[in-house]
Amino acid sequence: MTLAAAAVWRSVAAQTSGSAAAAPWVYTAAPQYDRDAWMRGGERFPAGAQVLIAATPSASPLVSGFAATADPNVSFDGTKVLFAGKKGPKDAWQVWEIAVKGGEPRQITKCSGDCVRPFYLPGGRLVYAQRIQGRFVLQSAEFEAGKTLQLSYAPGNAMPTDILRDGRILFEASFPMGSASAPEIYTVYSDGSGVESYRCDHGPRRQAGKQGVSGDIVFAIDKGAARFTSPLAKQVDMSLPAGEFAGDPMPISPNSFLVAWRPDARARYSLRTWELSRGTLSPFMASESNLVQPAAVTPRPLPNLHPSGLHDWNYANLLCLNAYTSKQNVPAGSVASAKLYTMDDKGKAKLLGMSPVERDGSFYVQVPGDKPLQIELLDAHGKTVVREQGWWWARSGEQRICVGCHAGPERAPENATPAVLVKSIKPMVLTGATPVSVKGGK
Repeated sequence: MTLAAAAVWRSVAAQTSGSAAAAPWVYTAAPQYDRDAWMRGGERFPAGAQVLIAATPSASPLVSGFAATADPNVSFDGTKVLFAGKKGPKDAWQVWEIAVKGGEPRQITKCSGDCVRPFYLPGGRLVYAQRIQGRFVLQSAEFEAGKTLQLSYAPGNAMPTDILRDGRILFEASFPMGSASAPEIYTVYSDGSGVESYRCDHGPRRQAGKQGVSGDIVFAIDKGAARFTSPLAKQVDMSLPAGEFAGDPMPISPNSFLVAWRPDARARYSLRTWELSRGTLSPFMASESNLVQPAAVTPRPLPNLHPSGLHDWNYANLLCLNAYTSKQNVPAGSVASAKLYTMDDKGKAKLLGMSPVERDGSFYVQVPGDKPLQIELLDAHGKTVVREQGWWWARSGEQRICVGCHAGPERAPENATPAVLVKSIKPMVLTGATPVSVKGGK
C-alpha cells in the first residue's frame, strides 16, 4: 500500500462505524472498460487499470509497484482487500491480498492463465475466475493450504459477481449457458453443486449483480437496472435515467447505491449516487478514466458457511420429480423417455443414454460428474418434445432433486412419492459406460 493510501484510511477510520455511507471505498479506474469482454474470454481492461482507495475528497492507489490492478473485494471484517494484479505488463493477472492499513501485498494464486474477479468466501476460502484454454472457469481456493477446486463445468465463460448471504456464489454466464449470446445471472454453492439460473424469466441481458441491504439482487439489464426480490418469480425493472449502468452497485443504505454510470457509449463511466425512491442519479466522482467496481471498506455480515454434501463418487444422481412441471408448457402425457447428452472434445453433443419417464413425469438417472450435461424429452414415437438449449453440470458425488424440467428455483415440490422410486430406488445409469436404449416408454 502507498503512504498516501494509508493516510486516506487513517483520516476517516476514527469516523467510521460500519456504515457504508461514512466509510472509505475502493474502486477501479481504467482508461478503457469492456464490461462484456469476459464473455469472449477477453480482457476487460485492455489499456490497464488501477484500484484506488478514496475518502472524499482524496483518492490514492491501493498498492504500488504493479503494472495493473482491478477487481477489489473487501473482506467481511473490513480489514483486507482482495484484488487482481499484474506485476509486469505482460504478466498474467493473479489474485493478491493486502491489509487496508498497510503492509506488503501477498500473492494468493499462481495461475498459468489470468486469475481475476476474486471474492472472499467464509471458512478461509475465496472464489475467482481463471482463464483456462481461452475461457473463464470458476475456481475456489483455500487461503492457507492453497488447495484449489474447480466449480464450473459448462462450456463458455463464467465470472463471479458476489457472495450471497446464504453462502451461494452469484455469477454471470451466457444464456443459454455455453452460448455466446447475452449474459444471465446464476448461482452455485461453494463446492460447485446446485447450479441454477437465479430466475427463469430470462431477459435480454442480465449482468454484474450484487445483493443489496434489503436482500434483493440488483443488476444491470440491456437498458438500465432491475432487481430480483424474494417473493416474486420475475425481475422487477428499476427507475434509472437513460444511459448505461455498469452493474456492481455498492449498497449505501436500503434506499441508495453508489453506481458506475455513463450517459452513452461515447462517455466514460463515473460514480453516481442512485436514490431508489426517486430514481435519480447525483454526481459523486468523475475523472478522465472509467470509474467502476465501487466497494465500501467497512465490515459486513458474514455469509452462511456452506457444508459440502458431496460423496466420494465419480458420478452424480439426478431425480426429476415431474418433467411436466416446466415453464415450457409440456403437454400432459406427452413424455415417454429422456435422453442425456454430454459434450465431446470437439464441442459436439454426445449421447450418453436414455431413460424411461414414468406417467407422473418422474425419472431417476445416474450421470457423469463434472461434465457438461443436457436433457432431451421424447414422446412415445421418439420425437422431441423439448430439448435444453444450453448446458449445466452436476458435481461428482452430488445427489440432486429437481422439481421439474426448467421449472424455476422458486417452485416447491408436490407432496407425493414419485412413481419411479416406487418401482426402484436404483437410478438408470447414463454415464456413457453402458449404453441404454428405450423403446416405447410408457
